Parts: sequence; C-alpha cells; structure tokens
Amino acid sequence: MRRVQYERSGGPEVLEVVSVEVPTPGPGELLVRVEAIGVTLPTVRKVREQREPIALGGEVAGEVVAVGDGVSGYAPGYRVTGLVFGHGYTDYALLSVAMASPIPDGASAVDAVALVRSGLVALGALEAANPREGEAALVTAAASGVGHLAVQLARVRGAARVVGAVSDQTKAEFVRGLGADEVIEYGQASWGEPVDYALDAVGGDLLVPALAAVGPGGRLVYYSSGGGTIQAYDLLVGAKSVIGFQVARIAKGQPDLFYQWRQELWQYVASDQLRPVVHAEFALDDAAEAHAVIEDRGNLGKVVLIP
Repeated sequence: MRRVQYERSGGPEVLEVVSVEVPTPGPGELLVRVEAIGVTLPTVRKVREQREPIALGGEVAGEVVAVGDGVSGYAPGYRVTGLVFGHGYTDYALLSVAMASPIPDGASAVDAVALVRSGLVALGALEAANPREGEAALVTAAASGVGHLAVQLARVRGAARVVGAVSDQTKAEFVRGLGADEVIEYGQASWGEPVDYALDAVGGDLLVPALAAVGPGGRLVYYSSGGGTIQAYDLLVGAKSVIGFQVARIAKGQPDLFYQWRQELWQYVASDQLRPVVHAEFALDDAAEAHAVIEDRGNLGKVVLIP
C-alpha cells in the first residue's frame, strides 16, 4: 500500500509517497480501507515545525476491512470515520474504536471527513463558549474547514450577530454566504462592535486582537495549535474568560457526549441547517499540493485527499 511521509521538516515539498505493508489491527483497533482524508492546519504545521518527523495522522473515512481483539459494534463492511493518531495519509489506516463513528447511509466518505471531525471541533468549541440566545459571536479562520462550520453553528445555536475573521478579503463573499453578518480582515485596526464570545482557531499574534474583540464579561474559546500569549491583566479589567478546548479529550473522557454531538451534526445536515463545503479533492500522490493550499490559507472549506 501507499503512505505519505517525510524525513525532514519543511514545506509541502518534503512529502513523499512510499510503499509499505498493510498494517494489522491491534486490540481495540479497526483496519480501514481509506476513501477520504481530511487535511488540517495542525498537520501542515507539524510538517514544517516538528524537529523530528511524525506520522501524518488526521481524519479518515472508509470501509472497515478487519478488526482487532476486543472490538464490538463494528465489523468488516461497516463504513466509518474518525481521527487517526498514527499514519492517516495512506490506503489503509488503523483507527481506534474510541475515535470511530459510523457514516450514515447515503453519505459519502468525503461528506464524512468534511463534517464529522471539523464539525465536532466547531460544535465543541461552541459548547465551551456556553452561547446564549441573542448573543454576538466571532469566528476566526472563518473560511477554514472548522471555521466555516462554526459560523453556521453559531447561527443555529441562536447568535443574533455573527462576525467572521479572515486572512484575506477575497474570502468575504464565501463567509457571508455561510450566514455571517460581518467579515473583517485580521490586519484591520478595529474589529467593530464587541462580541459576547469568540471561537479562535488561529492563535499566535491573533490571540490578542481576538480577545480585545470580546466585550466585558465575554468568553474566548481557544482551540488552535498556533500558540500565543495574552496578559492576565487583560482578563481582569474586562472580567473576560479564556477557555481551552480539545475534542480528543471529549472523545476519550465523555464518549456519550461525543456520540450526541455526532448525531446532532448529521441532523443539522439532514435539516439543511448546516452545509459542509469541500474546497478541493486531491489524489493521495498529490498530498504536497493539498498542503500548499492549506499553508497558503487559500482554502474555502475543507481540503480532502482521495487515495
């Protein structure tokens, strides 16, 4: 089988396709014939920033072809999606049962990777913000795989005003089409009227202005891998809160809630309240091109690899 990996850190050009043996599922694992892979900014960042090469994990969707010891609820022929912590850029991936979820009848593997993982992050971050009816919301990286879902979910959950923050105004029309009332660019001196809560997927230098955009008593939910530093005094004077969110913690520690969120996402799609968007599909051999799109922040929605 094929697998995308890299031997040294760098840009998309360091990715290479190699031939390896099909793995054998261990206890609690599913062997999945991969049909679609979601490309994410954290994975792209790791390729460039990690000193030592790591397995390119991430979101996969496909058909179960074998199961390990102790697996219940899944069998060969089941169609699943989930987060792979080992090698995910491959023809066959090992998926932990704890991270797996079924794909409903009628939905494609591409639908699943565009919705489930990104949607769980978006919905979980929104839950962490504890939104109330009629509040104003800010979503950074509003055109990204997670962000474009967060914009829609904020509205579904009762936001009266939704602000999308983007790296480039060329994305403004797309974000407004998702339901955003306003679209601002990161470099703007003012981000407009304060919001009640912000969902930040960028971090780094953007963390300070994102917090500044939150009004007194507001909440900033941080779910980025981009780092960043804020001053405790800025929290004190505005009585603001910063909340960290990580979806893997919910998957492992609160499986019932994880299941509930998955069901909720598919229901929103079925009722046309939520529309996952795929920016582009790339062949597995073209993983470098897919990474380049993410690295250049050129995507509108999800970027997907098709083995």
